[in-house]
Amino acid sequence: MSDAQRLELSENEALREELRKLRRINAALMDRVERSSDMSANAFSMFETAISLEAMVRERTSQLEDALGKLAKANNESEAAHQSADAARLRLRDAIESINEGFVLFDADDRLVLFNEAYLGFWPELSPHMRVGMEFSEIAQLAAKHERPLGAVVAPDRWVSERLARHGIADGGHVQALSDGRWVQINELRTSEGGIVGIYTDITEVKAEDARARALELAERNLILQSTLDTLSEGVCMFDSTGRLSAWNGALGHLLGLGDDPARAVACHGDLLDWCRVRLGMEDHGCLDWQDAGHIGPVSQLCPAGERRFEIRSTRTGQGGLVFSFTDVTDMLTAQAALRETAETLERRVSERTAELLSVNARLGQEVAERRTIEAALTQAKIAAEKANLSKTSFLAAASHDLLQPLNAACLFVAALGDKRLALPTRALVSQTATALDSVEDLLEALLEISRLDAGAIQPEISHFRIDQLLQTLNVEFTPTARAAGLQLRMETEALWVESDVRLLRRILQNFVSNAIRYTASGSVRVTCGVEGDQVRVAVIDTGRGIDSSQQEMIFEEFRRLDTRSQGKGLGLAIVRRAADMLGHKIWLHSAPGEGSTFAITLPLGRPVAASEGDGVTAPRDRSMQGRRVLVVDNERQIQSGMRTLLGGWGCQVASAGDYGEAVRLFGEGERPDIILADYHLNDGETGDRVIAQLQAHFGAAIPAVMISADRGEELKVQLAASGTPLLNKPVKPAQLRALLRTMLP
Repeated sequence: MSDAQRLELSENEALREELRKLRRINAALMDRVERSSDMSANAFSMFETAISLEAMVRERTSQLEDALGKLAKANNESEAAHQSADAARLRLRDAIESINEGFVLFDADDRLVLFNEAYLGFWPELSPHMRVGMEFSEIAQLAAKHERPLGAVVAPDRWVSERLARHGIADGGHVQALSDGRWVQINELRTSEGGIVGIYTDITEVKAEDARARALELAERNLILQSTLDTLSEGVCMFDSTGRLSAWNGALGHLLGLGDDPARAVACHGDLLDWCRVRLGMEDHGCLDWQDAGHIGPVSQLCPAGERRFEIRSTRTGQGGLVFSFTDVTDMLTAQAALRETAETLERRVSERTAELLSVNARLGQEVAERRTIEAALTQAKIAAEKANLSKTSFLAAASHDLLQPLNAACLFVAALGDKRLALPTRALVSQTATALDSVEDLLEALLEISRLDAGAIQPEISHFRIDQLLQTLNVEFTPTARAAGLQLRMETEALWVESDVRLLRRILQNFVSNAIRYTASGSVRVTCGVEGDQVRVAVIDTGRGIDSSQQEMIFEEFRRLDTRSQGKGLGLAIVRRAADMLGHKIWLHSAPGEGSTFAITLPLGRPVAASEGDGVTAPRDRSMQGRRVLVVDNERQIQSGMRTLLGGWGCQVASAGDYGEAVRLFGEGERPDIILADYHLNDGETGDRVIAQLQAHFGAAIPAVMISADRGEELKVQLAASGTPLLNKPVKPAQLRALLRTMLP
């Protein structure tokens, strides 16, 4: 009931009370008049009394009529209000019945006030028992008794308790599962009078759609998992907690001879045991047995199977299943055995040679007096041989240094020559020379680094660069070769930024282009690049004889050549695959006999970065380095000359020395260089970091220093990083050196 209706009822009660009072007063007056007529009094007194009573009766009658009029008006207004309230209540009932959701209203005492048919549709068994005035707890008990909610089927008392607790909070929505398979979302909120209004919505279709979406997502994940397994070279199979085969890859069938459909041969774990132990004769030493739940960690075992050897790993999954991986290590073990045999042969030869030398020494001991001079010469020869034997361990490290030293000097001279004012034909020759030296440099570095790929001694240096600039250098490098072969080399490039290791990527593309030119008798070789989604695809397309599909996988193996008449060693594409795997780039091959071949690689899109100054062939004089005193410490005179020429062209005052003593003598009292450029490997075992420390102590100042070395080992990088000394690898890039000097010079 509204406040207006309550006010109207109170006013009506007041009017009725006043009317009752007036009636009692009127009755009292009439009774007094009647009693007065029986009393003996004089006529005049009775006349005055009558007149007075008449006036009072008239006044009271008028008041009574006014009160009756107000009461009638109030009754009319109350009737109209009741009719309006009934109409509003009817419209509310119709509105509630018209909505699809179930609607229910409880008052402040938690008693049922109003509900619609849609609400009863969720509890059809409760319809005969539903009545206005029921408490919510009664409705919950009835729902649990008829097992309508799914939770009430298992534990009705607990469901009732939880439902009453949630209903008492009435702070939002929750979802209930019904025993007939439907799902209902219940939203309960408090009203302003302390009651509770509830909205019941059937969300069965929403739940079904969500289940379908989850099933689709699970299917997509399974597809991704299968695709990942198919890319592995190892054979992989997965069994669920019941021992049934749930996933596998194609390599499993190839390694174990299971055919194209391993699921037929090894449908369960027991089938796998029978196949490996009985059919293949594998001695697995128990690593193929089913692991119990208490086992922790993977199991790995080298297992023979006839003439083959497999490395088997088994790992327990979180769901109680097992994953087995099979790797054929027969070739690797054969190679290791060959290496051991070679080492044993070398040791035997050294022992034999040592025995021979000892025998000679014994004979010479008998002729001491006559052959003392010969014995001394043989002793010196033995010492020289032992020194040569000891020095072979450091040959590989020194080889890279000795190869890159003259190349570094040549690069410095060409960079310095590029800073001069030259005629256009001469400038073109300088540019081509620089490009050729860069190619030689990159090839040497790639060869030295790729030789350590398998050992994991190098890591890719990822950077952002423009692919068209790299392709342009390949165009300059291979155009003469293509022209000599009677082919047309076309580069269809775009100014696209990619993210990769520029040296390893150059090596990959060099192999693609050189192979295309080598195996194309006539026609053209075309290099294209373009964006595909978030990747850049670089393709080398030739008009050669093509490659049969049965041989396309084989050509990526070591020492595999389709044309034995070519000069290649069959390592190019093996290096391509190894480098691409390290970089995480995908290699594509599309070819057919008579249709040519397309080798492609996809690269991640890079972000544009500011171009380094001095990247071009010519470079203007840098005013920021004008007059700067630079001390170059290098034991190679060619390197000293090249650095003097390059830095002098930038306006620097260059002093060069071969060691610490010579460097100290170059500066007088109170003089010192602005920066030190030192080679790491100097004469007589002296190192650049030691010379830098000695010079800083001599000059009494922390002079900025840069270390230059052909050593690309991680040990040197860690050592210099700890001391805060920048490292530049040989051959030194002029642009890189210029940028570093700018940042270090104040």
